Amino acid sequence: MNSIKTSEHFTDREVIQKILSGESRLYELLIRRNNPYLYRIGRSYGYNHQDVEDLMQETYISAYKNLPGFKNGSAFKTWLTRIMLNQCFQKKQKFSYQKEVLTENNPDEKKQPMFQQPTHTGKTVLNKELGHILENALNELPEEYRLVFTLRELNGLNVAETAEATDLSETNIKARLSRAKGMLRKEIEKMYSAEDIYEFNLVYCDKMVDNVMSVINNEGNVAG
Repeated sequence: MNSIKTSEHFTDREVIQKILSGESRLYELLIRRNNPYLYRIGRSYGYNHQDVEDLMQETYISAYKNLPGFKNGSAFKTWLTRIMLNQCFQKKQKFSYQKEVLTENNPDEKKQPMFQQPTHTGKTVLNKELGHILENALNELPEEYRLVFTLRELNGLNVAETAEATDLSETNIKARLSRAKGMLRKEIEKMYSAEDIYEFNLVYCDKMVDNVMSVINNEGNVAG
């Protein structure tokens, strides 16, 4: 555990290099850093909690096995997102959506994602009822809009990263995001934190770490 604690300040790339050098235990850091992002992606597809956990576990195991092939040109989170999306695609056996035409003004790229803005100190938003309201509002969106909104506004990916993760054009991403915001603005454009939606709390995070690391330890140092 000491090696985990002393390595917490390392970047993803530094952690990956150490894992590839034999310190497989450090993969726990990457799991904990990315659990909330993957969970939101799975829930944005409409999967229930258990299904999302299964998809996340398969994603982490697949990423670990393919870690030597990770290209430094992409952020690890973007690469991991692509693997999670592929897992979701395969489970639902969805075909690719046709490109859409951008009909509204381009979203302001300099604007902060609405769910990454600080929560107003005068508001009490950390309650289950609010979480259910917001989650239900998101679930009313068509899947293709819900996914782009989740990647951009909840997971904080920029347009280029979202396009790379989804194999869509940047114009298409902007169109879907603009449409999603228009559909949800009244319900969710408020000063709430991303953790209020599709929350993946500590008890589930620990469980995910234990499950994935157990598989990795049983299979040996497959990333080396």
